[in-house]
Amino acid sequence: MTMQHSSSGHSKDTDDIKSAQRADYTALTWQHPRGYEPLAAAARAFESAHGHRLIEWQAQRLEGFEEHPIADLAARYDLIVLDHPHIGEAVATDCLSPLEKYFTDVEIAAWRTGCVGGSLDSYQWADKHWALPIDVAAQVSAYRPDLLESPPKDWYDVLLHAERIPVALSIAGPHAFLSFLSICVALGEEPRPDELLFSDEVAIEALDIMARLSARAPHLTHKLNPIDLLESMAQGEQIALVPLVFGYVNYAQAKSGQKRVAFTDAPTGSGTRHGSVLGGTGIAISSRTDASPQLIDHLRWLMSDMVQTRFFTANLGQPSARAAWIDRDVNEQWGDFYAATLTTVETALVRPRYDGYIAFQTKASDLVRSTLVAGNTPSETLTQIRQAWQVSRNRARTTFI
Repeated sequence: MTMQHSSSGHSKDTDDIKSAQRADYTALTWQHPRGYEPLAAAARAFESAHGHRLIEWQAQRLEGFEEHPIADLAARYDLIVLDHPHIGEAVATDCLSPLEKYFTDVEIAAWRTGCVGGSLDSYQWADKHWALPIDVAAQVSAYRPDLLESPPKDWYDVLLHAERIPVALSIAGPHAFLSFLSICVALGEEPRPDELLFSDEVAIEALDIMARLSARAPHLTHKLNPIDLLESMAQGEQIALVPLVFGYVNYAQAKSGQKRVAFTDAPTGSGTRHGSVLGGTGIAISSRTDASPQLIDHLRWLMSDMVQTRFFTANLGQPSARAAWIDRDVNEQWGDFYAATLTTVETALVRPRYDGYIAFQTKASDLVRSTLVAGNTPSETLTQIRQAWQVSRNRARTTFI
């Protein structure tokens, strides 16, 4: 539990008021209504029911969420909302407590069954689970239904659409490599643990698809993160389709001054699999934190089907419970966002989680962008990605795995 001490020179009454307002625990999530609103609303509901503040939720920008070292955050916060590729790094630095410390095997098994896709398993590492999946996303297709009546089903059709409508790629930050990864999956290959990562044939084809789309993409859209891409789609007519972007239910409803963005399954490739990587977030408990039974009960409440289906969706959240994704009322309220993308989410790839993967993902994304923006050849880029992959894996084997 985070302990705070009053400064000298304040009156006792002032200190007592501040103490009464102080939360038992501090927590960090990411700065978007989907990441912040349901958790903050839950904290307010707890305070209303129990008469004191259990959790104070703060937020960081999406870029910080994607890249900031977890050990640093765990030193400053009791609860941290994170993405599953950070788990190996967190375990290596011993900065999180496993769920098994606070929850029973029966509870964890029930969450595995009840959560959509591989969301709970994605937080498993070194025979333990390290975060509660309270939000699930995957890369799916986003399009403007007023500009595009029927979205493309496969990547070859995406290329045809790009000849007549504005199609943007999600390649800012880590998303360049994630898009490459997902297209390779659609083309029939998952990443291999050896030094090749992917075969020449599949990797070169994926890079070629991205290069052809990038050459026609609307100006400067390569610099936009997923939130900014979807905002741009909703606010104007610069983008009609983003074939692969992390889904955000918040844009599935038309808002004042904005158009509705529709979502559907990610494109397939040579087979039937919708190539995509799993996203979403989980709540982890810092290893320095003494989690009270009251806090654990609150986290347990957040994971319940009722809260996920009703409370989260009413507060702009994107739940992890399968019960919410298949709920008729929820889908009617949110333009069938969940039903339309469920197949992709259920089969989305769980990314590597070893200590050092995040650094590799950042490096590989820079290399993919060098093909798309600077004009490097796909074969040259693939060689450099493989070298970075091999260095990253070798370092992981000697330091943790």
